[in-house]
Amino acid sequence: MPRGSSPKRERQYEHIKESALDRGESAERAKEIAARTVNKERARSGESRTASRTSTQDMSSGRRGGQRSGKGSQGPTYDQLYEEAKRRNIRGRSDMNKSELRRALGNK
Repeated sequence: MPRGSSPKRERQYEHIKESALDRGESAERAKEIAARTVNKERARSGESRTASRTSTQDMSSGRRGGQRSGKGSQGPTYDQLYEEAKRRNIRGRSDMNKSELRRALGNK
């Protein structure tokens, strides 16, 4: 986190980092995701000295994340299904395609 960032942004950074770790991201990747997200939110709200046009004009991180969460018409992504199968220790998961993973997990 940049020096002088607000307590709110510090909490936001920690929350995003913990969420990424819970999803199975590496510690380095979780830190990167959290830092980029918080920096973008700081730019959107005018808290940073410089901001790219995409940072200020793009939709908010919270809204974008909700749109890409695997709840659309296609359901969870292959990677999301695979990680869930891995967490449940389903045998043969590496040879399965998306529909087979969905069936093995009991998803429709």
